[in-house]
Amino acid sequence: MQVPENGPLHGIRVLELGNFIAAPMASRIFADFGAEVVKIERPGVGDELRGWRRRRGATSMMFRTIARNKRSVTLDLRTDEGRAIILDLAAKSNVVIENFRPGTLERWGIGPDQLTAANPDIVLVRISGYGQTGPYRERTGFGGVAEAFGGLRHVTGYPDRQSVRAAAPIADTLAGLHGAIGALIMLLAKARQGDHSAPRVADVALYESVFMAMESLVPDYDAYGMVRERTAGNLPGVVPSGVYPCDGGSVMIAGNSSGVFGRLMQAVGRGDLADDPELADGDQRFRREAELDDAISSWTSQRRPRDVVAELGAAGVPVGEVYDAVQIAEDEHYNARGMLQSLKVTVDGEPEEVRFPGVVPQLDGEPTQIRWAGPELGQHTDEILGGLLQLPGDQLDDYRARSII
Repeated sequence: MQVPENGPLHGIRVLELGNFIAAPMASRIFADFGAEVVKIERPGVGDELRGWRRRRGATSMMFRTIARNKRSVTLDLRTDEGRAIILDLAAKSNVVIENFRPGTLERWGIGPDQLTAANPDIVLVRISGYGQTGPYRERTGFGGVAEAFGGLRHVTGYPDRQSVRAAAPIADTLAGLHGAIGALIMLLAKARQGDHSAPRVADVALYESVFMAMESLVPDYDAYGMVRERTAGNLPGVVPSGVYPCDGGSVMIAGNSSGVFGRLMQAVGRGDLADDPELADGDQRFRREAELDDAISSWTSQRRPRDVVAELGAAGVPVGEVYDAVQIAEDEHYNARGMLQSLKVTVDGEPEEVRFPGVVPQLDGEPTQIRWAGPELGQHTDEILGGLLQLPGDQLDDYRARSII
């Protein structure tokens, strides 16, 4: 794969004023497709994500993943000089993405009014726990809390235990996706309308991004009086579907459509269930969920995961082995589609080959190559401030001596 000089978003500059995951995830989408993303970090400290899940070295692989293809500039936004530089950078940017608590940018004097004065064409994405308006806007919001408030935690896990969290930042990732979509919507509206009267600001709440993934949670309550509860990882009414034990592992099987259900039952040697006219109805399958799961488990538990995948796949049943990191890293399909890309990164003083997740979606059938992993703290400060803003070297030296950069 060739590293592209220009991507489809080449020529767009994004100013990232954010830490952790949500805002950086939104800007990473721009960076992956060729936009120039300037990530602002605190001098000497940087994004806290640099220290998360770090077994060795100075910078975590989590940060390297989410900050890939970006440029790191250190700048203290608590200083007058730092805030003035932000407005200068905004004047030369197309998008600003931030995830501070509502009102923070306004208190610093770099809120929407000031950003728009610096650049009338700028679009702003604001990501926060509860949004920029409403009675809870001042609450501190993190992804796990948003998953609880958005309804996801209540339905995740086993009914006889406390709810659990998926071991991935679902709320932050969803908010990042909605943030990137919001920015692209505003840029497209501006391009189609020929002016920039509106919209200018996308307000993304973490909990609302989660709530959007909860499909008919509230409509089911209004229409049927149904309050969804924990169902051990399965979607209510979607039967049979779930994780089934195997000899040496487990598989996920989705046999919940009527056509697939019949093929699944035939494949596991239960033609009687495949031919049962009552089970052609999804509600009836839901009522007999335990019976159907027992029939499937008794068959899968006697076979290796790869054999279950081969046999059910040949029968046209959606099935996949439950993978861990080792299995993903070795899988031929991941590698064939460019979803594992090796980059040289410095961990303990020496460059090492590390595989990173690829870029989604593929465009024109070709995987997009990652240009570089998340940068060192302040790696591009002189390049951006000295080059783009043309600040003289002695001024940069002065700022650095005073820890402004």
